[in-house]
Formats: sequence, C-alpha cells, structure tokens
Amino acid sequence: MKFLGDRIKQSRVALGLNQAEAAKMLNISTPAFCKIETGQTDLNISRLLQISKVFEVSIIKLLTGEEESSNSSEDLVDLKEQLLEKDEEINKLRKKVIDLYDKLGM
Repeated sequence: MKFLGDRIKQSRVALGLNQAEAAKMLNISTPAFCKIETGQTDLNISRLLQISKVFEVSIIKLLTGEEESSNSSEDLVDLKEQLLEKDEEINKLRKKVIDLYDKLGM
C-alpha cells in the first residue's frame, strides 16, 4: 500500500495542502491521514473514492500512477471488482480477530 500512499501524497502536494489541511478536508485526524500516506492503513473503497474526489484525481491514477486510457471503463470495472474482493477479505479477517478476542475472553 506504500505506492498508493505515495500517490496520495503527490496529489496532496500538487494541491498545495499540508497533511493537516488534507485531513480536515477528509474529516479525519492528521495522524490517521499520515498513516494513509505512509501505507500503514489499508483503505476501503469509500475512503479511496473520497480521496479521489477531494484531491481531484482519478482512482486509476491513484492506483496505477497512470492516466486513464481509452479502455479505462473496463479497467475501472476490473479495479472496482478487485477492491470489493479485498474489502470482503478485510471484513472476514476482522471478524476472525473479533472471534479470537471473544474466545480469549477479552
């Protein structure tokens, strides 16, 4: 996820924003935004869409570093499917962690 964080940082800098300003625009804390830029936080689809809109950059540009091509609609559909699959995997892992905590009585 580091590459995604780097592209988010590039987009933020291109807009002339510091991390605190960007975090405020996204309605999150500055430390949370810092974790996004450094790749310490996995992004869900809704947060990625929000960043894309606020920073006025396409999701494809954030994910690949490339501008949209003529077949971008196919690529976008494929990327959305991949993101949904990853989001489902993350939710399953979260549930496993919660179940493990319950078993440990925490």
